Amino acid sequence: MIAVGALLHAKQLSRSPFEIATALIVPVVQATLAVHLFRAGGDPGRLLEAAVGAGLMGIWSSVLFGSGGAIQNQRWQGTLEMIMLAPRPPALVVLPITLATALTGTYAMLATLAWGRLLYGIPLSFAHPLAFAVAVPGCIIGLGMFGLLLASTFVLLRNANALTNTLEYPIWLVSGMLVPITALPGWTGPIAAVLPTTWGARAVREAATGSGPVWPSLGVCLAISLACLALGAIMMTHVERRARAAATLALA
Repeated sequence: MIAVGALLHAKQLSRSPFEIATALIVPVVQATLAVHLFRAGGDPGRLLEAAVGAGLMGIWSSVLFGSGGAIQNQRWQGTLEMIMLAPRPPALVVLPITLATALTGTYAMLATLAWGRLLYGIPLSFAHPLAFAVAVPGCIIGLGMFGLLLASTFVLLRNANALTNTLEYPIWLVSGMLVPITALPGWTGPIAAVLPTTWGARAVREAATGSGPVWPSLGVCLAISLACLALGAIMMTHVERRARAAATLALA
């Protein structure tokens, strides 16, 4: 059911001109900015890391806006009530939506790497190619499960975009997708440690540059994501019941 649902919502996203335009343009812009920032900083040896970081930013943006936008779109289309009334736990019905947004974010990683290679001549010499090929899908799956936790709060919001707009840049900044965590204030450390985005980004970066062991970071990412999945399932059931009781499920 999860596989069929993810495929269905991925097809639905592919029919949206806005989603297609955003997916095509944003990762390329982020990759261009990242490469120029690293070059201006006098560290051209880290251009591959810049391209990978920009790809991770694109995946996170896809998950964040896709999770919030999917719930809002279901509300606008009048199908949110049917999703919540389906004879399945709400989490199993909404999880395919978040997984579909994460899958569509795969393009962001491919686009930033291709853009960096073709335009800037960045050599795609991964330190651990096999680990990189495993870390990227693992990070995507982890972010999809994290998206369920976010989506559980979006059910109660009339305009989920108001929340997604405030979460995009702080999360990728604290997670160290482009800027090293060590360059951030010390109080951000505990926040970064509990985010699956931090460990997923670390695993992908370690696989690309060989800066550390890949599997422990990927394991922590998936462990935190599973905890988010369990918490999201509980919250989804709770907010769904609360929305029914308050008659606010269909409000747009």
